[in-house]
Amino acid sequence: MVGQESPDSERLWKRSMRSPKSLHGAGTQSIMFFVDDAQAHCAHARARGARIVEEPATHDYGEDYWSDLSYGALDPEGHLWWITQRLRNPPAH
Repeated sequence: MVGQESPDSERLWKRSMRSPKSLHGAGTQSIMFFVDDAQAHCAHARARGARIVEEPATHDYGEDYWSDLSYGALDPEGHLWWITQRLRNPPAH
């Protein structure tokens, strides 16, 4: 979940939320999730105003591990998102 600041909210937890935008870009957290097509997702995110901070790239951790295609993006509020497509799973042992 990505929330927005709500300083006037009746709910205490909403009043405590801060956007990275209001903290001069300071990161407060990031999220990573998997998609079926990271390249298409990146194009869609860019077209909708996301700022791509890491272009899609393959990260291969060796034959005994996994390989992913991922990119990083900042949404308009400054939240950092990592979007990943699994290219290879580790072998079953």
